[in-house]
Amino acid sequence: MIDFHELNNDQRREKVNSEQRFSALQQAQQKAKTFRGSLVWHTVGDVEHLMRSYYDSSGARRQKVEGRRSAETEKQKADWEAARETARETLTARQKQMERQSAINRVLRLGRVPFLTARIIRALDNAGLLGAGIRIAGTNAIYAYEAAAGVFVDPGITTTEDIDLLMDARQSLRIVADDQVEDGTLINLLRKVDKSFERSQSAFRAVNRDGYLVDLIKPVARPAWKKDRDAVGKSDDELVAAGIEGLAWLENAPPFESIAIDEKGGPLRMVAPDPRFFAAHKLWVSQRADREPIKRRRDFAQAEAVAQLTATYFQHLSFDATTMRALPKAVFEAAKLMFAR
Repeated sequence: MIDFHELNNDQRREKVNSEQRFSALQQAQQKAKTFRGSLVWHTVGDVEHLMRSYYDSSGARRQKVEGRRSAETEKQKADWEAARETARETLTARQKQMERQSAINRVLRLGRVPFLTARIIRALDNAGLLGAGIRIAGTNAIYAYEAAAGVFVDPGITTTEDIDLLMDARQSLRIVADDQVEDGTLINLLRKVDKSFERSQSAFRAVNRDGYLVDLIKPVARPAWKKDRDAVGKSDDELVAAGIEGLAWLENAPPFESIAIDEKGGPLRMVAPDPRFFAAHKLWVSQRADREPIKRRRDFAQAEAVAQLTATYFQHLSFDATTMRALPKAVFEAAKLMFAR
């Protein structure tokens, strides 16, 4: 049996506070975004019109005439500006509240997700990609599971200097363009986080000056000649997802969402594959003959930890043939023994 370090009462209380305040912050951020643009008076000839500048769903800036200057349009402009100011004040207040909460989280040692990893995940979330075509796979997914369970797993199986981004090749991905994204490409999104990120010789991988790796992966196409989506954007140095055997099980798995805490105390939303599928896939990987022995042992340790965590803390997630029918029978039978233990 694996020993999990459960949060103490103080940590549980502040974890709940973090989630609530993070949700309030997200609401304030969304509200503030609705006021992007402006309402200004624009003169054409001798007539003043109220002109609205805004951003459409693709991120393109648009303009619209609201009407000639009148008591009604003057009130419309005044009401809009007052609402925008209120939204800004609310956002500022909640950002300060979150700064205080992050300090508390650091004192209580709640932070788990490496800071650079957290910044990348937040960038994906802000761009509208997280959970909408890209999920966190590999070792970093464990942070999502332990955060939801309210436990810490052995740091030895979570320590990593990379992140795997699982692309759902079945979906059409499109970044909701904003000021944080340039040209709608994943490589440029990463450069907003750390300007030293460059695509490596392996087209699916980006690496920064410190050697931190970001891999874009997807399931192997079935049949092999089938053409599916393999990139977010179309720039010359954009990342192109690598097809990897077995990832179709994770692609078909239900999404699992939770709020984790980064090592500086800040909450972040994480979306990973269902932990049952994660554990079964890791077990299968650990048994592959072409896998390096040291990696196989780590894969097995991760599979056992997530399986036991799921069976212990997520009792609503049953491991049975019906719910796990996306797995091949041999993979299901092997993993079932692990969940039973």
